[in-house]
Amino acid sequence: MCREMSEQKRVDVVILTHRPDERFQEELRRLKRQRYPIGQIYVINTRSDRFPREVADMPGISVTHIEPEKFDHGGTRDMGFALSDAELLVFMTQDALPADRNMLGELVKPLLLSERVGVSYARQLPAKGCDVIERYTRSFNYPAEGRVKGRKDLPKLGIKTFFCSDVCAAYRRTVYEEMGGFTRRTIFNEDMVMAAQMVKAGYQVAYAAKARVIHSHNYSGRQQFQRNFDLAVSQADHPEVFKGIHSEAEGIRMVTDTALYLLKKGRWYLLPTLLYKSGCKYLGFKAGQNYRKMPLWMVKRCSASKAYWEKYAENNICN
Repeated sequence: MCREMSEQKRVDVVILTHRPDERFQEELRRLKRQRYPIGQIYVINTRSDRFPREVADMPGISVTHIEPEKFDHGGTRDMGFALSDAELLVFMTQDALPADRNMLGELVKPLLLSERVGVSYARQLPAKGCDVIERYTRSFNYPAEGRVKGRKDLPKLGIKTFFCSDVCAAYRRTVYEEMGGFTRRTIFNEDMVMAAQMVKAGYQVAYAAKARVIHSHNYSGRQQFQRNFDLAVSQADHPEVFKGIHSEAEGIRMVTDTALYLLKKGRWYLLPTLLYKSGCKYLGFKAGQNYRKMPLWMVKRCSASKAYWEKYAENNICN
């Protein structure tokens, strides 16, 4: 760690919360124990009837409450950048638990070693109780070996070149500001949009596999449909980033690899569940690509982000 420590930069952390629970408080405790020092933790909480009062009294933590109608995946994170003046800013969700005390140091290491790296994101490990299919999906999207991705990787990796996750990611302020910041209005996927802009501008995206957080979900078929609908909407809204970059082939590869894994492990009886949830993902994605052809009431039914559509209906998002 000698080289990193000699080049140490200030790091602040921004966590977006809504009705945070004990897992969030455990996240704060683990962040406080990180070996790499944290300057300040900024919590931006979407106001509700539940927020642990003791968090606001913890040293080194600043809490900002916003109204639900003010929340936006990109705009609210951009607010986090405005709150801090640190050279490196880490974004986390309220349910991402650092797996060890070295998580933060490993996360920022690629940014310390190369000025060309604009963002670095962590490996996500399955939580206790994670189902078999989701557990394999974690390993598919977040393998044990890290890498640095750039423009030269586009022919081979395709859309995976832009893959990034604000569940736990560190941004270089100067590059972020050069890109103009997160898009101020987005339903989802602000992290990949930013990563794609960085790559196209000649910067690099680092996957820091040794920076590990525990984070997973057991989504139902309906939830998978809605999540992939929103993902496709975000891509349709940003043709300047995603035009000509296809993601279906990567999805097919993940389904095939997961099926082979289940057969190898003798879990063949889970194949119908895999096919069902994969079908929900695909249908959701195709519907999201064509959301402009759908009436608003149908879009709301398909989306996991109802408030987003209510907020921007007056702007003629849908026909």
